[in-house]
Order: sequence, then C-alpha cells, then structure tokens
Amino acid sequence: MKANKGKGQLRIIAGQWRGRKLPIADLTGLRPSADRVRETLFNWLAPEIVGMRCLDLFAGSGALGLEALSRGAAHCQFVEQQGQAAGVLRQALVALGAGPRGEVQQEDANKFLHRAGDEQFDLLFLDPPFASNLLDAVLEQLTDSPLLSENALIYLEYAPGQNPITPVGWEQYRSKKSAGVIYELYRNKTP
Repeated sequence: MKANKGKGQLRIIAGQWRGRKLPIADLTGLRPSADRVRETLFNWLAPEIVGMRCLDLFAGSGALGLEALSRGAAHCQFVEQQGQAAGVLRQALVALGAGPRGEVQQEDANKFLHRAGDEQFDLLFLDPPFASNLLDAVLEQLTDSPLLSENALIYLEYAPGQNPITPVGWEQYRSKKSAGVIYELYRNKTP
C-alpha cells in the first residue's frame, strides 16, 4: 500500500464530471482505486449503473462512489471513519454540484451496518484498507443483509494473499487481477 504524499488528486474518468480533478486527503495508507481498475469496473457496470443506489462503505477518497455518480447513479452513501477524509469528500461533492445525490457519513463501517435500518442499495463498494481485517468482518455482517436489494452488485477490492469468504448466495460475476490488487464483482442471489 502506498502512502499519499500530499500531491493526491483524484481524476473522474468518465460521465458527467469526466476529467475533473479533485483533491484527496493527505493520509498515510489512503489508496484510491487506480484509474485502470476503475475503468474496468465501470465498463462491467455500464449496462446497469444508471439509477442505482450505491454504498461506498470504506469511502476514503470517494473514487468509486464519485465515479458511480458521474456515470448516472441516482445516489451514493459514502461511509468514512477518518474525519479529514470525510471532510475532503464532502468538499468534493459540493465542488461537483452533486447536491442530494451524495451523502457522507463519518462513521465506522461496522457501526453503520448495524444501524443502517431499512435502506437498500443496488451497488455496494467494499475496498477497505489492505492492512486491515475489515473486509472479512464486513462480509460476515452482510450475510443475509437487508441492505442489499434483490440482484444487488457487490464490488470487492483486496490485496493478493487475502482470501475473503463471500456470503452464500453471492455469485461471482467478474474478476480480475492487476498490479497488486484483486478486484471482483458479485451479484446477490440470496432469495
């Protein structure tokens, strides 16, 4: 995992805000998904992204959720525990004129999942810090979760060597490995 050296910018790849560059918080370990990874992911999502309700659970820079909004997602809930990153992400949403389409919640991901209520999401981004065990903990919480709409898509990004155990009922839709990262897309087939 690379440390952000303070020169960090995020570039929106396509859609409404194509080419826009936004600052990212200067935090060690903050690792926005690479442009090439995001481009592949959103090519996979292209037929379905318009109108989706998204949850970017470990938002960090907000790269995934912002790209989703730029490409026509109806709404994205960003959850980020670190205050500086959450603040920079709120500023980015204002700069883009995202209005009510994007909302940032400064909170621990596990706590958010426990109290999320009846809201459902069509697309869930799970890209926690690689040096943590957060992915496995969250996947366990998402087993039979009411947060996922029927046929929801779930994106996982993790380091090689990690072996996340996905919930029963999630069907792998796409998978790829690139430059020290594995990324996969699943569909919720839980009845």
